[in-house]
Amino acid sequence: MKTYLQAGTALAVLFAAAPVMAAEAPVAAAAEAAPAEDITEVIVYGQGQSRQLQTVKSAELALEAAGTSPLKAIDKLPGVSFQSADAFGAYEWSTRISVRGFNQNRMGFTLDGVPLGDMTYGNHNGLHISRAIIGEDVGRVEMMQGAGGLSTASTSNLGGTLQFFSRNPDGDLGGELAGTVGSDAMHRLYGRFDTGTLDNLGGLRAYVSVADQKADKWKGGSEQKQRQIDAKAVLPLFGGELTGYINHSERREQDYQDMSFDMINRLGRDWDNFQPNYALATQVAAAYNNPANYAGTSPLLNASGCWTGVGANPYQGGVKCVDDAYYYGAGIRDDDLMYVGYKGRINDMVSVSATLYNHTNEGQGLWVTPYTPSPNYATAGATSDNAPLSIRTTEYDVDRTGLFASIDVDLGAHQLTGGFWTEDNDFNQARRFYAENASAPKRDPLDFQSNPFFTQWEYAFNTKTTVAYVQDVWTVSDVFKVNFGFKAMNVENKVRRIAGNPLSGTIKSDDGFLPQVGFVFKALPEVELFGSYSENMAAYVSAATSGPFSSLSQANVDYVRTNLKPETSKTFETGARLNLDSFRGVVAFYHVDFDNRILAVAQGSSIQGNAPVLSNVGGVKTNGVEIAGTWRVSDNVKFYSSYSYNDSKYANDVVAADGTIRARTKNKTVVDTPKHMLNAELSYDNGSLFATVGAKYTGERYYTYENNGGRVEGFTTADATVGYRFPLDIDVQLNVTNLMDEDYISTIGSGGFSNSDTAGTAMTILPGAPRQAFVTVRKRF
Repeated sequence: MKTYLQAGTALAVLFAAAPVMAAEAPVAAAAEAAPAEDITEVIVYGQGQSRQLQTVKSAELALEAAGTSPLKAIDKLPGVSFQSADAFGAYEWSTRISVRGFNQNRMGFTLDGVPLGDMTYGNHNGLHISRAIIGEDVGRVEMMQGAGGLSTASTSNLGGTLQFFSRNPDGDLGGELAGTVGSDAMHRLYGRFDTGTLDNLGGLRAYVSVADQKADKWKGGSEQKQRQIDAKAVLPLFGGELTGYINHSERREQDYQDMSFDMINRLGRDWDNFQPNYALATQVAAAYNNPANYAGTSPLLNASGCWTGVGANPYQGGVKCVDDAYYYGAGIRDDDLMYVGYKGRINDMVSVSATLYNHTNEGQGLWVTPYTPSPNYATAGATSDNAPLSIRTTEYDVDRTGLFASIDVDLGAHQLTGGFWTEDNDFNQARRFYAENASAPKRDPLDFQSNPFFTQWEYAFNTKTTVAYVQDVWTVSDVFKVNFGFKAMNVENKVRRIAGNPLSGTIKSDDGFLPQVGFVFKALPEVELFGSYSENMAAYVSAATSGPFSSLSQANVDYVRTNLKPETSKTFETGARLNLDSFRGVVAFYHVDFDNRILAVAQGSSIQGNAPVLSNVGGVKTNGVEIAGTWRVSDNVKFYSSYSYNDSKYANDVVAADGTIRARTKNKTVVDTPKHMLNAELSYDNGSLFATVGAKYTGERYYTYENNGGRVEGFTTADATVGYRFPLDIDVQLNVTNLMDEDYISTIGSGGFSNSDTAGTAMTILPGAPRQAFVTVRKRF
């Protein structure tokens, strides 16, 4: 397992090499530095941009509870729906983002320009932002509700694009120490040291930060924890800056049990996995694996492992079905992310930038399954590896290296930009099973497992990505500016079998012309009009659990390669920004055509036994409006509010290759897409005392494609922050999440989406965390 020592060694090499680099020719590579901004608002509305864009700065992020994912902070922005089953928005199995009808699989994410992939749980091409950087070191977050700029390093951003930027090292020697305690035995320690500007090393400045956090789950057993170290160095060089960044993260989290409405009605919202009650977990698994419970004309259990209601229930502990609970689930992730870059001017007209990066990941998703007993379960007299259950894992290994670069030419009225991004990603994925003892568990649920008794499948994937773009920003006059350009994309996915069903082949997704155009018109000194049109394409996914290879069938892969088209989107948006002394805001209108939607569809009748394959099942039509504004009531008081209306409907029924209708989805609301969202927040800050209280209403959502059952009611949650800045740079801050202790369903689709669920038995929802409180003491020096 990687350690802090390894990350620290790499960092030392980077720091030591920086002065040497300054004496040599420039190495082309760089991260985007946070721009200096004259305005003091912590939410900026994208002035001068031809697209809908908001920026949330570090001062706003700092108002969240320590350890909170920056994703939760952007939930207040218009058009954004963010859900998580924990108070911090960091529990990766449960985190879900929806923007304008697009879920996060169809969005783009970057850190300092470095691609984070689609940030899904089983990351095949990236990592979650909570593992890429310590939350306190995030300098700002930029949310583009549309497809994002041409330079965004993403092949999945059909919808919104989130760009995170790290804080730069401070020019003065100093640092910060912070400690947090709170509900469910939560504690967190954070420390940062800034070297200040080192004149004897050519003006080098750097920081190193460490964070350690642990908390019990708010229900059930075990805990969620993370250790992390990151560092950044900036060196002035040839009129520009050489930047290096490195991050090492070790995340260990126990899962909450996926639930259904039926389970909540029978067992209550606080029901969870069995841990630490191993005896109950093995009793339920043994009952499920006992053939006698299925025998006779009146069996105790049906084929789904549920009690039939006849005779005595063979399960104990209130369990009715084998899937009501498992012993535990867990996610184990180790990540190393680093980049080195340069940004500077060649002359008065030409500037260049580039970034070279590498990311490695080792991960396991664990599930204690009653469906596969340990190998000695049926062996008489066996005392080890004899449990009626085993640990099933999905294992991940990522090693990707990439480079993105650009050149900007200033021709006065025309600002020309050209650039490219290339990445080579090796991703190995496996499904394995590990034995347990019946008497007591012998394996650590928060560590990597070894010595499997069975490998069901293992595949090696390689993805090569090449993207290039050009753009011209033409300042027609002092009040009118237009931009136009396009990008070309080519992604090649390859698979090689190591174990399991034979599988090989290459699938490509490419488009040589994806245009973007836009304008900004300053109608009045206080009023700015904007508009844009963009086209984008999402590349296929290289994984055994999603995308074209997920059927694990060579025939289906061949079918996809011949018949499938990549998903595409066309986004139109227009709006106005208002910039007054006491009020700043934006209103935006948009229309999106999402075409070639890809879904796993069963081919032929069920009795034929044909494996489902990915098919193009039509499109989605979306219309909406977004409104947001900040009113500076006085020097100390401000009020922020946002409202979103989104109407996303499936344009077609789901039809299989033989012409049969598999799902009647036409004109039905897109899953996990609330139609109405309203946010309001009141803040006070007199320099010493500060306080914020905010509430958000999220409208009803569906987890069924046909909207037949699966309706999740709308809800309102509120958070509050109050703190005081004492002399000697000491702060104390209290955060209360879910202030009104709302009982609501947060995450939907955790177990996937279904066509219908009138019985409410789909295990795919997670209740939100109850009210929790956290206190942070912070000292800056």
